[in-house]
Amino acid sequence: MKISKIKSNAKLNLALNITGKKKALHKIESIISFIDLHDVISINQHEGSKHHITFSGKFSKNIGKKNTIQKLFQILDKQNLLNDKKFKIRIKKIIPQEAGLGGGSMNAASILNYLIKKKFVNTNSKKILSICELVGSDVILGTIASSCVLSSNGRIKKIYDTPKYYSTLIKPDFGCSTKKIYSAVRKYTKPQFNKPKKNMFEAKYLTHQKNALESIALKKYPKLKKIKLFLQNINDPLFVRMTGSGSTIVAYYKSLKSCKLAKAKFKRKYKNYWCVTAKTI
Repeated sequence: MKISKIKSNAKLNLALNITGKKKALHKIESIISFIDLHDVISINQHEGSKHHITFSGKFSKNIGKKNTIQKLFQILDKQNLLNDKKFKIRIKKIIPQEAGLGGGSMNAASILNYLIKKKFVNTNSKKILSICELVGSDVILGTIASSCVLSSNGRIKKIYDTPKYYSTLIKPDFGCSTKKIYSAVRKYTKPQFNKPKKNMFEAKYLTHQKNALESIALKKYPKLKKIKLFLQNINDPLFVRMTGSGSTIVAYYKSLKSCKLAKAKFKRKYKNYWCVTAKTI
């Protein structure tokens, strides 16, 4: 069978607020962009009796048998949405784990998008949302894979022609457990993003926003605070903010030159940390 290749882009939370809690999950609102940093997924139908899922690349270590891709196919099989078809999936991991970049969730979403586009899965939008929620809370964002605003009521509004930013992404030699970071949340804020607008993606708006999880992560991991302070003081970034539940800290720039210079200066001081540049898409 012909092998298809899919790009699975990382996501960035430009801003994030916690607005409450519903059962086991927290209610969040977020301004989201995707970047050109991506994992590469190879997928093809095969004649085996089981789905075959493998990972390769620098960040493939410690990915267990219980992962978002395996979970997605379990759900699709249980609901008989694949009509007993089986697939071979190989994922080259370029996005680090426990980084706040949504790597695993975006992988599952990218594969689901492919299966729908190629008509291996025929279903409606309500069913797609249900599948995504069963796999993981942020998987639905990956089915959009574009600048959007997630409101506190769960609605997602795609925003077109948003400003583009160059970013320097830093992840130290440890990750942040999403579960542990969220478990430390004690304060909620009133919803601010329930009327999504294009100007929410402008730098003058974003500089006054925050990631509500950042203060928790910085307190728990002092190294993150040092990274943020260092980035804030080189090459005049528009703003510096942690994405998701961490541990990646991102500095945003208007110019590619400033972005690359920031990376070079950072690498001279912190040689062993993961450090890349990317652009919002």
